[in-house]
Amino acid sequence: MPETQMIDLRKIDEIVTRLSDAMPPGARRIQEDVETRFRAVLTSAFEKMNLVTREEFDIQSSVLERTRLKLEALEQKLRELEQAP
Repeated sequence: MPETQMIDLRKIDEIVTRLSDAMPPGARRIQEDVETRFRAVLTSAFEKMNLVTREEFDIQSSVLERTRLKLEALEQKLRELEQAP
């Protein structure tokens, strides 16, 4: 399974802004349409790279932490049961 990486959606917005700022002044009137298209293309490309949003990453980190704590508690309980007479 390929490694999943995290993408911050704010980075996409930063890239879109830079690209649209680089457009010549005469093309600025179509800037909103271009920004929408840039955003769609970049989002699609990042999705194909198996990236996750910061929110998804934080949620999964929280789930993993809770699971780790439960596992530690179960391991401790098992040690106690093994030591009981």
